[in-house]
Amino acid sequence: MGVRSPITPVSSNDSSNKPSAVHDEATHTKASRWKISRAGDGDTAMALFSLPEEFHQPTSPEEAKRLERRIDYMILPYLAVCYAFFYIDKTTLSYAAIFNIREDLHLTGTDYNWLSSIFYFGFLVWAFPTNLLMQRLPIGRYLGFNIFMWGFFLMLQAACNSFATLATLRALGGAAEACSDPSFMLITSMWYTRRQQPVRIGIWYTANGLGIAGGGLLGYAIGNIKGALPSWKYEFLIIGALCSAWGIVMFIMLPDSPVTAKLLTPRERRMAVERLRENQTGVENKHLKGYQVREAFMDYKLYLFFILGVVGNVPNGGISNFGTIIIKGFGFSTLVTTLMQVPYGIFISICILVCVFLNDRFKNRRCLFIIFFLIPNICGAFSLRFTPVDQRVGRLISYYLTGPYNAAFVLILSLQTANTAGHTKKVVTNAVLFLGYCTGNIVGPFFYKTSQQPTYSFGIWSMIVSHLMEVVVILTLWVLLARENKRRDRVQGEKDGGLEGRDLDATAFSDMTDRENLKYVRSPCYRGWALLL
Repeated sequence: MGVRSPITPVSSNDSSNKPSAVHDEATHTKASRWKISRAGDGDTAMALFSLPEEFHQPTSPEEAKRLERRIDYMILPYLAVCYAFFYIDKTTLSYAAIFNIREDLHLTGTDYNWLSSIFYFGFLVWAFPTNLLMQRLPIGRYLGFNIFMWGFFLMLQAACNSFATLATLRALGGAAEACSDPSFMLITSMWYTRRQQPVRIGIWYTANGLGIAGGGLLGYAIGNIKGALPSWKYEFLIIGALCSAWGIVMFIMLPDSPVTAKLLTPRERRMAVERLRENQTGVENKHLKGYQVREAFMDYKLYLFFILGVVGNVPNGGISNFGTIIIKGFGFSTLVTTLMQVPYGIFISICILVCVFLNDRFKNRRCLFIIFFLIPNICGAFSLRFTPVDQRVGRLISYYLTGPYNAAFVLILSLQTANTAGHTKKVVTNAVLFLGYCTGNIVGPFFYKTSQQPTYSFGIWSMIVSHLMEVVVILTLWVLLARENKRRDRVQGEKDGGLEGRDLDATAFSDMTDRENLKYVRSPCYRGWALLL
């Protein structure tokens, strides 16, 4: 849970000289230079230190590198495998469609569209509660439990014999998955510096593409099973069982926080926390703070991230559920269609890795790279719309070009985590971004009209318009954040010591918001101290 500031002046007759737990808002005493949020408590990381001065323990470069590798091994494999399963799950209905689930369950009209969307209704309804539970509960165990339940609901879908039963289980599966992306973002921000976050988010998000490729291979293998059940039932049973098994692994193995990680020594825990000092965003705080909720909803960034969540995922809602149908419409057989998803997934993974490593190489150019990696999607969607239907190879290449939006969305996620401080505010902003994510995925499938199968002209236009709107919102965010950077530079420059005289130690784990903490620097766009653009 959140900890009270551990240091206050101690009376002269207190021979034990033990620290007490009282502190005023954003002030400091002679005995302590800690500064904390107006709610009166700081970050859980403060439990590891008595004074801000203790941050700077001597550490060799070799020791720091060894710790970084150890953290990578403790966190990234679990998140990456989990994320691959998440995307395989999102495409199980798409594969079930080419394995004749529509005929077996007598789905007509917009039934299939509703099954695609209702998953995200469950996600949408449970988004805020699950984010608040993530703040209160050990995040590693909570995530593992939800993955297990999501796999369990997926297995149950094999027993469905009607639209109603399948829709109910799809909604429950969506609720179980509602913690996925927000928890991954919180975990990444708890363990990595702002400079490291885009690459690490990119690494686990790369599993999205591997999930598409792996889903294609699994679909091909499952399609060749000659058993007593229809192929789509094996799809749900096998993938659901794998996911539940991985949920158990996550529950046992994934650490909840660098403050409590059992696989790290006490010194390594302090080192893991100390390297986050310059983030000025802390590790976590278990108290829900009303003023941070209010501030989140008064911050323009929250609404822009919501819009980005919507327009960035209208295309995803269509492609993830209708992608196999579109490819099969090029004239491929059912089993070949499953294999055609493999190069698509590999291409997406390559795009994500190239994107995050370019972003790491050219510091603070996130908005620029988001736009850059949206360009292939816009070109691919235009080409898919206007390439003649008899040009099978050309249309397939056009379809593949719709994949790099995943790389752009990785940077949008890292942009949000890096520019929001205060744990409650981060949780709320995460939730709102993924409310937009759900909205886009709910709306997306309804642009794909059954009457337009397999070309889906209206659906392709929805991709084009959504990506163009995404570019406009990113440019707007870029301008607004640059303006805020200049304002903060000016205010901080007028204080004693100027920009270089800021005491980052005192506020590093204050659980103050980015508006409370003027020392919170949102890294440079093109100069000086700035927001992470």
